[in-house]
Amino acid sequence: MTAFDYAPAPESASVVDIASSYGLFINGEFTDATSGESLKTINPATEENLAEVAVAGTEDVERAVRAARTAYERTWGPMPGPERSKYLFRIARLLAERSREFAVLEVLDNGKPIREARDMDIPMASAYFFYYAGWADKLDYAGRGANPRPHGVAGQVIPWNFPLLMLAWKIAPALAAGNTVVLKPAETTPLTALLFADLLQQADLPPGVVNIITGAGRTGADLIAHPDVDKVAFTGSTKVGKQIARQVAGTHKQATLELGGKAANIIFDDAPVDQAVEGIVNGIYFNAGQVCCAGSRLLVAESVADEVIDRLKARLGTLRVGDPMDKNTDVGAVNSAAQLSRITELANAGDAEGAVRWSAPGDLPEKGYWFPPTVFTEVSTAHRIAREEIFGPVLSVLTFRTPDEAIAKANNTPYGLSAGVWTEKGSRILAMADAIRSGVVWANTFNKFDPASPFGGYKESGYGREGGRHGLLPYLIEGGTQ
Repeated sequence: MTAFDYAPAPESASVVDIASSYGLFINGEFTDATSGESLKTINPATEENLAEVAVAGTEDVERAVRAARTAYERTWGPMPGPERSKYLFRIARLLAERSREFAVLEVLDNGKPIREARDMDIPMASAYFFYYAGWADKLDYAGRGANPRPHGVAGQVIPWNFPLLMLAWKIAPALAAGNTVVLKPAETTPLTALLFADLLQQADLPPGVVNIITGAGRTGADLIAHPDVDKVAFTGSTKVGKQIARQVAGTHKQATLELGGKAANIIFDDAPVDQAVEGIVNGIYFNAGQVCCAGSRLLVAESVADEVIDRLKARLGTLRVGDPMDKNTDVGAVNSAAQLSRITELANAGDAEGAVRWSAPGDLPEKGYWFPPTVFTEVSTAHRIAREEIFGPVLSVLTFRTPDEAIAKANNTPYGLSAGVWTEKGSRILAMADAIRSGVVWANTFNKFDPASPFGGYKESGYGREGGRHGLLPYLIEGGTQ
């Protein structure tokens, strides 16, 4: 296949102003951290320092939770649903209006390609606020009976792979249900959350309804442990999720955990190969594979395996890896040096255990954190790369002969977040979806989301759902109950 050469088409970074330092957003205002500590956030594509952000200590967490409690009792909780809806619609519109600004900042802080932030992350974040704005005055129909009540204060911790989108997944349903929020963004990607705080001021959201505190793991742990937090929502690693589950067990707190995944993308012999190859690429190389529901295990029918792999390699040869601000870029930078080290370690384990590695040709930038789109063949279910979540642009290929073997291999994992099935037979799709233990099973597509559709996992992929009517339920209590 001939590779076309495109001239660079860089997006301008001038549309966003990055301050040299940021404080905490508590009770509607930016404020210094009592701890006096700060951390640096850097551009993963260049390793350049972007800004210093405050680290919230125990006293700062206390201030944020207190502000959220006061706003819940005096302002947001008593506010009628139609009035809350107006604020959510306003936030959604402002996100849409300022989408370019948010997209550029997301790219600089996260390393993902501008096309992904521009076309998926920011529009979807806005769409979730639009969707839940429509629910705020219809809570009687959410499934918690008549006159359901909010929990109170929600403590939310989000990851670095989709910083603004995960913020929207958490904050929008919480506010629609009448809760107030204290949110901690990821240590390496706090900047769009802080820009969102500026947007909340623009939207005239009452003080204390949303508080954003930055920091590392200790800050998140302090927030989850705070006795006045009623509802916990976490997206991140299974290891941390298990710690949170143990921590909240036996307390009054309700928790929603969206954790790791090791999704199977299953290609049958009657699948449309070209369409399936695009689905494979979107499943594992979107956001450089840093996706909890990434299709990191390709299960392909033995009779078509060679054809699928050949076409996949040809397609990967056309992907452009490099400057995330270039609108032609397909695969951007890995988010951090620590994550690159993890990806490298597991890829090397694949080599050591006898799998065959193939990486897309091409030079990688000298600065920044980069890993080429990679495929491992001759993989067995015993290999680490088939069992452990890599969270990078690395695909493990396994083969199968029968649908039962495909199901057995798909379910041979402690995770259960997502899966994909590619076949022309509708009955086979339904049978596979029924047998695969995953929260989401995509049919002849992958990594497709909609605000009205629930998302979540089984087993070590967590519990609870986000999105859709189901995403409201964790933020509501049955009317008249404690």
